[in-house]
Amino acid sequence: MEKQGHREMEGGLSESHSHVRLLKVNRELLVTHIRNVQCLVDNLLHNDYFSAEDAEIVCACPTQPDKVRKILDLVQSKGEEVSEFFLYVLQQLADAYVDLRPWLLEISFSPSQLIQNKTIVNTDPVSRYTQKLRHQLGCDSKFMLCYAQKEELLLEETYTDTIMELVSFSNEILGSLSSLACLLDPSSDVLNEHGETVFVFGDAGVGKSMLLQRLQSLWASGRLGAEIKFFFHFRCRIFSCFKDSDTLSLQDLLFKHFCYPEQDPEEVFAFLLRFPQAALFTFDGLDELHSDFDLSRVPDTCCPREPAHPLVLLANLLSGRLLQGARKLLTARTGVEVPRHLLRKKVLLRGFSPIHLRAYARRMFPERAAQAHLLQQLEANPNLCSLCAVPLFCWIIFRCFQYFHSAFEGSPQRPDCAVTLTDVFLLVTEVHLNRTQPRSLVQRNTRSTAETFRAGLRTLRALGQVARSGMEQSLFVFCQDDVEASGLQEADLALGFLRTTPALGPCGGQSYEFFHITLQAFFTAFFLVVDDKVGTQELLRFFREWTPPGEGAAASCLPSLLPFQRWRGGRPAGSDLFKNKDHFQFTNLFLCGLLSKARQELLRHLVPAAALRRKRHALWTHLCTSMRSYLKSLPRLHSGGFKQVQAMPTFLWMLRCIYETQSQKVARLAARGVCADYLKLTFCNACSADCSALSYVLHHLHKSLALDLDNNNLNDYGVRELQPCLSRLVVLRLSVNQITDNGVKVLCEELTKYKILTYLGLYSNQITDVGARYVAQILEECKGLTHLKLGKNKITSEGGKCLALAVKNSTWISDIGMWGNQIGDEGAKAFAEALRDHPRLSFLSLAFNCISTEGGKSLAQALQHNTSLLTFW
Repeated sequence: MEKQGHREMEGGLSESHSHVRLLKVNRELLVTHIRNVQCLVDNLLHNDYFSAEDAEIVCACPTQPDKVRKILDLVQSKGEEVSEFFLYVLQQLADAYVDLRPWLLEISFSPSQLIQNKTIVNTDPVSRYTQKLRHQLGCDSKFMLCYAQKEELLLEETYTDTIMELVSFSNEILGSLSSLACLLDPSSDVLNEHGETVFVFGDAGVGKSMLLQRLQSLWASGRLGAEIKFFFHFRCRIFSCFKDSDTLSLQDLLFKHFCYPEQDPEEVFAFLLRFPQAALFTFDGLDELHSDFDLSRVPDTCCPREPAHPLVLLANLLSGRLLQGARKLLTARTGVEVPRHLLRKKVLLRGFSPIHLRAYARRMFPERAAQAHLLQQLEANPNLCSLCAVPLFCWIIFRCFQYFHSAFEGSPQRPDCAVTLTDVFLLVTEVHLNRTQPRSLVQRNTRSTAETFRAGLRTLRALGQVARSGMEQSLFVFCQDDVEASGLQEADLALGFLRTTPALGPCGGQSYEFFHITLQAFFTAFFLVVDDKVGTQELLRFFREWTPPGEGAAASCLPSLLPFQRWRGGRPAGSDLFKNKDHFQFTNLFLCGLLSKARQELLRHLVPAAALRRKRHALWTHLCTSMRSYLKSLPRLHSGGFKQVQAMPTFLWMLRCIYETQSQKVARLAARGVCADYLKLTFCNACSADCSALSYVLHHLHKSLALDLDNNNLNDYGVRELQPCLSRLVVLRLSVNQITDNGVKVLCEELTKYKILTYLGLYSNQITDVGARYVAQILEECKGLTHLKLGKNKITSEGGKCLALAVKNSTWISDIGMWGNQIGDEGAKAFAEALRDHPRLSFLSLAFNCISTEGGKSLAQALQHNTSLLTFW
């Protein structure tokens, strides 16, 4: 009966469409390219096409080709249906039989409905490994990394996008990236076709690690693109855990130190070598890499099976010498530069915009009443808004919102003393120390802040000892011995400041790390303040990096790819380490905050008064001396009637430290050192919180000042924080800063009070017609305003007409830049009317404004009556 059925089936097919004949004709092709025999046998058994005896016959064959021949013999002998199913398995398990994809397309194989209803069992090692990777990364990325290990926040419910901007090699903004898919798209926004690494950089806490965690989650759930079959995630700091003598192969690095295949690791690795484009590697925190290992002494390697030091493997993966074609995504903090030839894209991560912040508030506080209350508190405290632009600090502030609410309850106005970053970290420390207190349903904890810190002093000193030891060596992962030597107990670890990490390095064992690098910096500073044995020289250790010989020269030289060298003779080998490693700068910042006058009431319970006075005096003296010396060392340029000075990011860090002191005396002394009348801070990656520090010092100036903050990340919160110093500014440049109509409204309210502004630059922001009306008001009321730059915003004909009317009424304006808006013909006609008899307008740019022939005619007619215009775009 069975043979008769097969004969009937074969008889129903023409000779040319016979599946049996197809297998016969292409027998040697199939024998050559089928490597996975077991997957075929498993599926034939599962669907009852093979018996157990058939499987034993196949397995008894001595070589792989012999096994394939035997399978073909058995399949063909069983007729058309089995042969068709055999081809269906080859088609559906594309990863297992990747070499047969072109052939299957060539023969245009299309299975029948009967065969399509059969179940395919995927026992292919590559597919199984991909499934294992998805499961592991799915588990690792399901919950956000929380401050306390007991807390669990679902990533899917709390993750909020941040501002991602594509930048050029010289960090000029090229445009925004709307999604993570754009980040990984290999064909779009490419800076260098030969580079393979996407470099994402940004300040500490801005969300680089969370972005990678989100990528992991998307890939694990199959939402990142089917073409990526392998996802390997490494934190660069783990490479510091290997000794100089350690070597391992690339296969061991991927399988033994990340995720091991359950079957046939050689076959999986061979597939990866053949198809590297199917792999995505992410390396988090290049700046946290630290080792005595000297890469320059080791030759490059391009053999994936040859053992080498893990750092050599890392460098050769990034360069493409290993697994050329694989996608690589590397993160680092601002200041670390990667050689151009390695980069495919360069992306700046800026943190939360006001829109992102509101979206994050909705996610963290679903209840509308709590959400509204939180946003009210933030609006009343712009300095808190500035801190919230950094996602890490925003998360900490939100988690402690109840405490901020109780501190400011009943006062809708901004508190007299600004909330600094040190205040935030002291508060979160207090919150977690109070977790050790017994809880009562009827009685609240009534311990004061001083009592809480005094009770937890032993724990805080032990944490500080671990933090300082690591900070001095730029190490961020600690072994069990380090933790035990500090005196930390099991209960101390349960507080959540330190968290456990998987076994690192070839020796394994338990390791620990602080929740975030800024937290390690905070506890380092705390230890330096409260420990009696720390003298003034040790206190100021990290401040010594504030006096590099010629920062301007250092900035022009790109640091090496991997900063491997430890300090030698008190200085880092090679480049200016302080410029690239802001964990030192955060330590200094927290020192200033802890030794500020406002913190003395707390610290007098923890530190002898004499030691505290000595440390405070040493810090203030050093800070003021450093500020004066730094400003004097900056090169000056006489241009446009101004004595211009180009400051560097170090200047902003100095201002941050002065702001943390909350000392008006220190701020006045710093202001005296600003000798120039044109302060240029372009491309310093300044954020809104930096504006708090900048205005804290600059409002003490007794002279007018030109301030250039183009190409930073100030947004509307930064504009609000600049209010105290706007009365001093005759030039204000805020181009490329994510400023919206709300920020322009603040500028209008303040600048029209003083009417001393001569130049306003707002090019390439997010200003609409609403903001254009505010700018028009500034133009009409500030009669000294001669230059206005509003190009590349979102201004349409309505805003254009409003601005044109202001230009017509402003006989003092000489330079208007409106390039790249959408004012159209209606706006062009309004500008034509404005420039017709204008007595002073000499420069006007209306290019790329959707102006047609009709608008052009109006402008041409107006030009016949204008005698002042020299340049017209």
